[in-house]
Parts: sequence; C-alpha cells; structure tokens
Amino acid sequence: MRNNRRGFTLAEMIVTLGIMSLLTLSALPLAKMAVKREREIDLQRSLRLMREAIDSYKKLADEKNITVEEDTEGYPPDLQTLVAGVISRDPQNAAGGKARATEKLVRFLRRIPMDPMTRSYDWGLRSYQDDLDSDTWGGENVYDVYTKSRAVALDGTRYRDW
Repeated sequence: MRNNRRGFTLAEMIVTLGIMSLLTLSALPLAKMAVKREREIDLQRSLRLMREAIDSYKKLADEKNITVEEDTEGYPPDLQTLVAGVISRDPQNAAGGKARATEKLVRFLRRIPMDPMTRSYDWGLRSYQDDLDSDTWGGENVYDVYTKSRAVALDGTRYRDW
C-alpha cells in the first residue's frame, strides 16, 4: 500500500522555523533604529515649537506690547505662561486717525509637548541668570529648553545639547 498523505516532515518544519527566526532577529536592529529616528524627529519638532513660542513672547515684550518684569530680559517666567497666555496691547488705528489700543489674550502654545526621550513633560530650562554649564534652573525666566535625557543620538551628539 502506498501512503499518499500530504504535509511537512519534522525536519522541514525545524528548518523553516530556523530561517524565519534568523530573518526576524536580523530585522530587530533596523526596527529599533527606525523607532529611535522617529523619536529624534519628535524631539526636534517639540524643541522647535517651544523655542518659537519663547521667541514670539520675547518679540511682544521687546515691542512693549506685554508687561514684563525688568530682570527677565523679556523672556517668559516659565513654560506654563506660554500655555496660559498673556494680555497683549495691540495698537490699531481707529476712525479719525486716532490710535487706539485693544487688549487681547495671546497664547503661544496649546500645551507643553511631551519629551519623547524621557516620556515626561519635565523639560530642562535655561535662563540668562544661570551659569552656562548649570543643570539646574534658577527660576527667573526661560530663554531656552532642552531634554533631560542623557542618551546619545544616532549622529553621536547628546540629546541635551540639541
């Protein structure tokens, strides 16, 4: 009698599973690198967003459209101020050639973005009153932000130096 059963032998199954395992293991480093690259892009985007908000606040302060304390150099006191907003005096020309100032609430950020490297909302802050190499923020004003991650980027630089 002839046996006409169809299927795989144990040896074929072991070889197939071995090949699939090798392919999977070789793809893992590429997947990890792709995830790290995506997090780096998110970090760059978040830093740019917050730095543009700080610059917009500074511009309004320099134009004397918002009231700021003298020792802050025109920078926001903290990141939450960028979310809460400030009252801006917006000079407009009224009818008859007389200037009239209107007040409006100006918000610079909808919310503080999450740091993709530390996965927290706790950013490192810098002010003009702090030392250049300081890891602590003195609390006077915010002229720059950075991540608190000590990891190294794909290009070899430290994230906190971005």
